[in-house]
Amino acid sequence: MKTAIFEKIGLSEKEVKIYLALLKSGAISVRGLAEITKINRGSVYDILKKLQAKGLAAFYHHKTKQKFIAEDPEKLNILVKEKERKLQSAKSEIEKMIPEFRSVQDKNGQKPTTKFYEGRMGIKVILEDIFEVMKTNEEKEYYVYSATEASEDIKEAYPNFTKDRIQKGLKVKAISLAKGGKTNGLDKRRWLGTKQNSATFILIYAGKCAFISRDICGVPVGVIIENRMIYETQRVIFLQLWNLLEK
Repeated sequence: MKTAIFEKIGLSEKEVKIYLALLKSGAISVRGLAEITKINRGSVYDILKKLQAKGLAAFYHHKTKQKFIAEDPEKLNILVKEKERKLQSAKSEIEKMIPEFRSVQDKNGQKPTTKFYEGRMGIKVILEDIFEVMKTNEEKEYYVYSATEASEDIKEAYPNFTKDRIQKGLKVKAISLAKGGKTNGLDKRRWLGTKQNSATFILIYAGKCAFISRDICGVPVGVIIENRMIYETQRVIFLQLWNLLEK
């Protein structure tokens, strides 16, 4: 029997061992459990108290001795539901605390934070980060320098990215470094007109700048720089170039 599943509902290895012994043996004494499980009597007694608290064991007096029995295995479902309730409660509390944590993180946070990602899974993490941080960002628009080679890597890493972006109501302004590219919805595009086939794709969003490119072996790589001043500088440069391209 696979016992690892019990750990997910908060039972220790020894608690599982004692509980399974109770199921197999029926009513049994502490001494009997100790002999079966090879766990010392003092530990068996402490574990039985924990199992009782969790609703998985009970006892009764037989003459001068205590006998322990396992409760109906259906009680395991109650433990699962309780675990789910606690996780949901924790999730709600953590969601409330995230803005506070970010405030603490940002305090005196003028030093740039840099995170490196590798491979298509890493690129997908960067793209998912856009959705995550833009979700709570007041401004629902971000900016992109689009590059042909990296665009292909992005499509392979996250084929439904554009569809999900539109569904989330996020707008994007894109400057293509070379020819190519089209609009898909909630986006605008202008062209720089260079003939160079740049491999670096730059995203400017919600206090961050992400760079997606390839290493010397052709493997997709990405970097996120998180710093408000760097973000604001890159945003200003982008918008100035955007306006110039309109002319």
